[in-house]
Amino acid sequence: MRRLRRVAVVLIVIVVIASAIGWRLLAGSRPQANGSVTVAGLSAPVSIVRDADGIPTITAQNRHDLAWALGYAHGQERFFQMDLQRRVAAGELAALVGPKALPVDEDHRRHRFRALAERELALMTPNQHKLMDAYTAGVNAGLAHLTVRPWEYLLLGVTPKPWTNADSILTIDTMFFDLNQDGNNPRELDIARLRNVLPRALTDFLLSPSPRWEAPLQGGSTPALPVPGAAVFDLRQVPVQAVALVRGARAVAATDAANTGIGSNGFAVGGALTGGAALLANDPHLGLRVPNIWYRARMRYPDPADPQRMLDLNGVTLPGAPALVIGSNGHIAWGFTNSTGDWMDWVRVIRNPANPAQYKTPTGWATLVQHDETIHVKGAPDVRLKVEDTIWGPIMAHATDGTPLALAWTAQNPHAVNLNLMQLETADTVDQALALAPTIGIPPQNLVVADAHGNIGWSIAGSVMPIRAGFDPSVPADWSKPGTGWVGYATPAEVPRIENPTDSRIWTANQRIVDGGALTLIGDGGYDQGARAQQIRDDLQAHTQFTPQDMLDIQLDDRALFLARWQKLLLGVLDGSNNPQLAALKPYVRDWQARAATDSVGYRVVRLFREKVRENVLAPFSAIAAQQSPDFTWPSPEVGEYAVWTLVTQKPAWLLAPKYQDWNALLDDSAKQVAAELAKLPGPLAEKTWGRKNTARIDNPLSVALPEWLAKFFDMPHDELAGDHNMPRVLHPAYGASMRMDVQPGNEAHGILEMPVGQSDNPLSPWFGKGHETWVAGKPVPLLPGPAKYHLTLLPAH
Repeated sequence: MRRLRRVAVVLIVIVVIASAIGWRLLAGSRPQANGSVTVAGLSAPVSIVRDADGIPTITAQNRHDLAWALGYAHGQERFFQMDLQRRVAAGELAALVGPKALPVDEDHRRHRFRALAERELALMTPNQHKLMDAYTAGVNAGLAHLTVRPWEYLLLGVTPKPWTNADSILTIDTMFFDLNQDGNNPRELDIARLRNVLPRALTDFLLSPSPRWEAPLQGGSTPALPVPGAAVFDLRQVPVQAVALVRGARAVAATDAANTGIGSNGFAVGGALTGGAALLANDPHLGLRVPNIWYRARMRYPDPADPQRMLDLNGVTLPGAPALVIGSNGHIAWGFTNSTGDWMDWVRVIRNPANPAQYKTPTGWATLVQHDETIHVKGAPDVRLKVEDTIWGPIMAHATDGTPLALAWTAQNPHAVNLNLMQLETADTVDQALALAPTIGIPPQNLVVADAHGNIGWSIAGSVMPIRAGFDPSVPADWSKPGTGWVGYATPAEVPRIENPTDSRIWTANQRIVDGGALTLIGDGGYDQGARAQQIRDDLQAHTQFTPQDMLDIQLDDRALFLARWQKLLLGVLDGSNNPQLAALKPYVRDWQARAATDSVGYRVVRLFREKVRENVLAPFSAIAAQQSPDFTWPSPEVGEYAVWTLVTQKPAWLLAPKYQDWNALLDDSAKQVAAELAKLPGPLAEKTWGRKNTARIDNPLSVALPEWLAKFFDMPHDELAGDHNMPRVLHPAYGASMRMDVQPGNEAHGILEMPVGQSDNPLSPWFGKGHETWVAGKPVPLLPGPAKYHLTLLPAH
């Protein structure tokens, strides 16, 4: 007994010591918030004053010193995030985390973005080089001044590598991956696979946008396509096995399940609707994690053009880059949403039969460029990767007939990335900002701008916009003929823009914005079907006066207008059924609240019913494509709504899956599938709410390696979240509104800026998790930092 007590005491002592060591290590990786630090690289002292939430106000005497200090703050608080970003873009993640990252590395390494980053750096102006040098020096100084390296490296057992200028380019490349289909363009491959087995009239119908939901700023809705007749295609004459139908439904479901909702809302109202300065709202929908992708900051420095004027920047930065990405400078406020334009194309590579190392180009046979890449893998041997490059881009896939496909992507252009975004910091008007848009080296985005004079505007921000000729950009094409392919790039004068529309309202939500020649230039990279944009548009048109709170209310609108007709359809199915399981659903569907509320069972049921109907309607077409191309998935979760709704309402027998006697049987079976799926979940139906399904998983990427009891200290609470796709309040467990900003330039004191996660990823930081609860609840948080609580001064070494 005495021996057992001694063992117990020893174990307790070991646990206490281990906990104390762990606490000390975590505490040592927190940033220094008070006092002074003497550093090399500054021309004058810089102050970093933080409020209780850790939001810094950085005051410098010039932009060079400001870039250095911002790098210092990023390096102290967000270096691991920055490390992941550069490694993801370069295809170097496996060296840090091991073999599980190898598939991503092999895919991304084919783009050879690290080598491209050096070419992009060489094209930057001398001033941009100096700013990049200053930022990089600040990052490395911030990392070096931590008492202990960031806790993630302690867990992984590695030492962080210093930051380089090329890494900042790679940080922007990571956003290209996030916003451009992860750089592999599966949508166009799947469109080609579908067209390869179905008549063109049928595929055009199945993939047509829904005129009911489109909400462009210019032009009208897309003309509705008629249902193809039985002479075009008749499913009754096409044998599709039951097992193939199941696989087809899964191919549709896989696309829908992968729908991350990555996009954004960006809208503005002019001074006629505010009584003064224009008003901007922006909430980018991105992956949610700890730490958040954005780092809040207020940055102040004298205007180079007028040293008596202090520039005052408020908004969010992207750790890894020296710029204010989204925010206000007191004269203009700007925000971004993904343009969803077509920024990549597949090119059929025609090899020379006499010499497979050669391929056909408009000027004759050219030799494929071979690159031998080495991917380092932690805890495993290196992996060798052979990359074949063409004048259009690397070979990344193969067509259904086996032809190699090269990927042409704007991100591969040496002019695609630069620091021109920073010029928005000194712009005074919407007109100046829109003029800068075509020069800004970022993934092409909808830029929405508002200014203190009451003006609003939209354009595409992005420095590389291809001009196409001689081919269909929605599927792989042969560019070996002269005058075919990307035949040039748009000049700034050719980039479309909208300024001060007559109704003083602009809305963007990843939908099609324009028509005609402007649409031809931008292309279609898989637009959102428009229900979310339409709801924002209608919310804007329902008011004649706006405040920042009014704009936030629109961002939080979770009404289920898109699903309203599906709720009525489901009620009709339930009314006509004697099935007891379906009868149990009826009261919840009838009283569904018509919104994506956390306590709504009915919303979850209606949403799932639409999913099942969609899968069952599209399954036979998907199955036919999958029989020839096993990797086939439905081209986009945003297409098919028009076709599915048209088919279930017009009920053409020749386009019904043969397993069903009629269209009513398909609807009845879909409802039964909903009941069966919910029945598999534990607990009574009354507890199977939308909130139980839509529960936050805003976690640190490394917390999966920790025991569950410990991981919760590194993650955000698993709250139930209101909101969904196809409504302004886009929220899902691990993606959604990465921030919500509402601001009038010149009136920042009344602005709003919410974030889902605090400034730091260190659970011992006093501002870890700050702001999360208000973000979940949708309560307004001031844009400007609060009273100063922490004071740090960076002193130049002499």
